[in-house]
Amino acid sequence: MKGRLQDYLLLHFIVFIWGFTAILGKLIEIGALELVLYRTLFAFIILGVFMTVKKRDFVIGKKEIYKILGTGVIIGLHWIFFFASTKVATVSVCLAGMATATLWTSILEPLIGRRRVRLFEVLLGLIIILGLYIIFKFEFNHLLGLIFAVFSAFLAALFLVINSRFAVKHDHYTITFYEMVGAFLGTAVFLPAYAFWGPDDYTINLVGSNMDYLYLLILASICTVYPFSISVELMKRLTVFSINLTINLEPVYGIILAVIIFKDKERMSEGFYLGTLIILLAVITHPFIQRYRSQRRLKPPA
Repeated sequence: MKGRLQDYLLLHFIVFIWGFTAILGKLIEIGALELVLYRTLFAFIILGVFMTVKKRDFVIGKKEIYKILGTGVIIGLHWIFFFASTKVATVSVCLAGMATATLWTSILEPLIGRRRVRLFEVLLGLIIILGLYIIFKFEFNHLLGLIFAVFSAFLAALFLVINSRFAVKHDHYTITFYEMVGAFLGTAVFLPAYAFWGPDDYTINLVGSNMDYLYLLILASICTVYPFSISVELMKRLTVFSINLTINLEPVYGIILAVIIFKDKERMSEGFYLGTLIILLAVITHPFIQRYRSQRRLKPPA
C-alpha cells in the first residue's frame, strides 16, 4: 500500500512538472524549432551519460531501435507545435488545447488497436468540441495558437498509444534515450527545411541568451529526462485509468502556475475559462466511465 501511494504521489509530481513546461517555453526567447532542437540534444546527452555511468543496456535490436526512433520524431513534432502555441498565443490557450489529448486517444486507440468505437467516447468528444467552439468564439485572436495546441495534443495521443507497447518490453531509460535521439534527428532535419520553405522572414537562430540556456537545461533534465523516464516506468505498476486521470490535471496545474507567474498577461475572458472547464470535465469524466463499464463487465450475473 505504501509503495502504491508513493507511485501516485510521484505521478502527481511528474504531472506538476509537465504543467511547468509550457511556462519555460514562454520564458525561452529562441524559436520553437530551435528550442526543441536544444531540448532533445541536451536530453539525450544527459541520459546517455547517466546510462553509461549506471551501466544501463543500450542494445535492444535494430528493428526496435528504428521503431522507437520513429516514435521520437512524433514526439519532436508534438513539442514543436506545443511550444509554437505558447509563442503565438498564451500558456493558458496552449494547455486548454492540450486537454483534448484524451479525445484523440479515444479515436486513435480503436484505429491502432483495432477495437470497437465506444459510443460514450464519441459523446464526450462532441462535448470537448463544444468547449473548443466556446474558446474559439471568445478567443478568436488566439486561434492559431489553439490550432497548434490541438494538433500537438493529437501527436501526444499518437505517441502515448504507440509508446505503451514499448513500455512492457524495454527499460524505460533505454526507450527515452532513443526517443530523444529520434526527436533530435527529426527536428535537425526539419529545421533547415522549414527555413528554406517556410516564411520569408524566418531565419534560424541558435544563439540564445544565458537565461535561455539555463531554462533549456532545466527543461531537458528536470522537465524531460526525469519525468519522461519515470512515467514510462510507472506504466508497469499503475493502471491506465490512474495515469490518464492524473495527466488530465496537467492543464489545471499549468494554467494556475501561468496566472501566478505571468499575472495579467495570462488572464483570459470568462468564455475561455468556461470552454476550458467543459473540456476538463469531459476529459476527467472519461476514465471514470471507462472504469464503471469495465466493472460492469466483470460483475457476475445475479
